[in-house]
Amino acid sequence: MKPVDIPAPLALSVKDLHKKFGENEILKGISLDAHVGDVISILGASGSGKSTFLRCINLLETPDAGEVTVAGEKILMRRNRAGHPEPADRRQVDRIRSELGMVFQSFNLFSHMTILDNLLEGPVHVQKRSRGECIDEAEALLEKVGIADKRNHYPAHLSGGQQQRAAIARALAMKPKVMLFDEPTSALDPELVGEVLKVMRALAEEGRTMLVVTHEMGFARNVSNRVVFMHKGLIEAQGSPLDMFKQEKSERFRQFISSHAHA
Repeated sequence: MKPVDIPAPLALSVKDLHKKFGENEILKGISLDAHVGDVISILGASGSGKSTFLRCINLLETPDAGEVTVAGEKILMRRNRAGHPEPADRRQVDRIRSELGMVFQSFNLFSHMTILDNLLEGPVHVQKRSRGECIDEAEALLEKVGIADKRNHYPAHLSGGQQQRAAIARALAMKPKVMLFDEPTSALDPELVGEVLKVMRALAEEGRTMLVVTHEMGFARNVSNRVVFMHKGLIEAQGSPLDMFKQEKSERFRQFISSHAHA
């Protein structure tokens, strides 16, 4: 008998996510599942809701409706007195956030701390792990992203690419179940983009679960196992890179690709 392919367990499940800012509806009902080991590239024009989607997953923005489940645990929500949604349990949010490694466009490193101390902050102070063990892990992560020699430097003394690699290492130091990348290369000079993408490619090859909002078509085409195209707060099309780039089922996605042909 032919073995049956058993899908990997779900790392993240989002159901019917909605988000408004004032009268402006940014997310109009997004549903997305990521299995362990999935690398999902999220593409779309500016203003399509990509970054808001990531920020709603880890509750940097509070969704107006919908469900987010991380590693089988649903984030509990309730309505406050004004009728607005809010997390029902802050401790649950803190715990789940530590399972979602977030890498921002603008690095967000603590400028008054060395690179090593940036990596230690979460594991030691949030997760209350032993400092000695965390130092060993942090140094191994800095080695992995190629900046072990910068451990005692401050962020201002590093190039943009080195800062972003430090930010990736800092996210990994929390041992997250899912990595969320919000346009991690868009603030970088073109010559520094490759060094960050190389680290991300290595993470994908390790089998890490990653959601990546990006304009890097090469990464989406060659590293992801799934491509999601967002348009005006909805998922317009999704599929394997082959489906999306070769067969271009969505006319709007075809136009989007041709406008990013240089990428």
